[in-house]
Amino acid sequence: MKPVPHATSLRRAPVQRRSAERLSRILDACADLLDEVGYDALSTRAVAVRAGVPIGSVYRFFGNKRQMADALAQRNLERWSERVAERLAASGAQDWRAALDAVLDEYLAMKRTAPGFSLVDFGNQIPVGTRQGEPNHRVADRLTALLAGHLGRPADEDMRRTFLVAVEAADTLVQLAFRVDPDGDEKIIAEIRHLLRAYLGRVLD
Repeated sequence: MKPVPHATSLRRAPVQRRSAERLSRILDACADLLDEVGYDALSTRAVAVRAGVPIGSVYRFFGNKRQMADALAQRNLERWSERVAERLAASGAQDWRAALDAVLDEYLAMKRTAPGFSLVDFGNQIPVGTRQGEPNHRVADRLTALLAGHLGRPADEDMRRTFLVAVEAADTLVQLAFRVDPDGDEKIIAEIRHLLRAYLGRVLD
């Protein structure tokens, strides 16, 4: 089970700070417009106008809106990883249950508040409405890297397979929770926690 490489959607990576800030504004505008008009009505020109940059600046980084959405999904994954890592560092405890809460809580917080997240999350729904499995492999890779050291366990194939199964199960059930309630049905989310704890407890205890 080989790790899945990260998607690279940028035509050109920013080198200077000014260029990086411009890319950030473009992705922020893309996220806002996804919430406002949806993926089908999204356009590179509208993103350029919202970001306050020339259309050429958008095309310097992206060939089309799909590449923009991919890059936004990758940024979502990076930001989620950073938030989980901060939670783990603050807790200091090598407790997989607390780590699980951090992983799920930060995902739910982003799903509820991060612009554009509900449409693209970590890339699973690009094109919108078509769920793909590959991003979940990347999430499993990231969890293995984040949690193996924190829990004092080897980052081996067994751990990655365990996290992949957990991620796939949680992904499906979280989608259910948000179909039942736009804010995420709390009772279903509680059931997700119970299910994940039962599965991971068999492996991690």
